[in-house]
Amino acid sequence: MSFSILGTGMYVPPRVVTNDDMSKIVDTNDEWIMQRVGVRERHVSTNETAADMGAKAALAALENSGVKKRKSI
Repeated sequence: MSFSILGTGMYVPPRVVTNDDMSKIVDTNDEWIMQRVGVRERHVSTNETAADMGAKAALAALENSGVKKRKSI
């Protein structure tokens, strides 16, 4: 059995939360987060599940591959 990767896809939720945003919620700051975690911002889902995001990433991979998606049965 062999296979080839024909395309890849990704999806991130549109809402971005920065370290400065986080500092308004909890007692922290950008420097503290950067030293310990190493991120400045993160994408946060407010109404999408992991399955929703995975499906969107899969559709992006299909589009990137040029493979036509099949209709549902």
